[in-house]
Order: sequence, then C-alpha cells, then structure tokens
Amino acid sequence: MEQLHINHMAVICCAFANLLVGGIWYSPILFYKAWARENKLSEEDLKKTNPVKTFSLTLFISLIISYNLAFFLGDAKTDAAWGATAGFLAGFGFSALIFTIVALFEQRSWKYIVINGGYITGYFTLIGFILGAWR
Repeated sequence: MEQLHINHMAVICCAFANLLVGGIWYSPILFYKAWARENKLSEEDLKKTNPVKTFSLTLFISLIISYNLAFFLGDAKTDAAWGATAGFLAGFGFSALIFTIVALFEQRSWKYIVINGGYITGYFTLIGFILGAWR
C-alpha cells in the first residue's frame, strides 16, 4: 500500500478558504440579494442567526471536507492540475448534483440551484487546486 501524503497546513488553509470564498460568493457584490430572495429571507431573518455558532460549525465541517478530499488526493503524483480536476469532479459531479436533486424535490428554483451549486463547485475546485499544489 502506498503512503498517503497529506499536508495538514494545506488542509487547514482549505477549511478557512470556505469562509473566504463563501464570504465573497454570498456578498452583496455577487449573489447576496438573489440568494436571500430565493430563500425568502429578510434582513431581519438573517440578523437572528448566531454567527459564532454558524461560523464555528462551518469551519469544523470545512475541515472534515478538506481532509476528506486530501485523502483522495494523497497520492505522490497529485499536482495542482489533477487536484483542481478532482476537486471539480467532486464538487460538481457529486456534491452539486446531489444538492440539485434535493433542491428539485424541495421545489427550489433553478436560480437557487445555480447560485449554491456554483459555490459548491467553485469551492471544491479551489481546495483541490490548493491540496494538489501545496505538496
């Protein structure tokens, strides 16, 4: 059995990248208004959230996601190109498509699906790239 190579600093960086990418993706300069409208969330609804709880759980779950992808990319031959490709395939081919199926059954709009599916795909592609490049 080959030995896996996991750069733990890269994994941690990937987990924090989720907060950064999400912050940009769901910001007012990109998809905030459309996302809130598609979720039928008002400013008052959004102010009721507990940011410490939300961001702490997000970071913890992102760490699990990042380690999971790092295990799949642990081969010594992994590079940035393969990492980004594998990230895209995991993000779009698995995650965004299963998200789409769930959203279809929830009778969500295509705008909702594209906004969130795009985020999922972009994030996975980025962390695949980071994990592949930062060996």
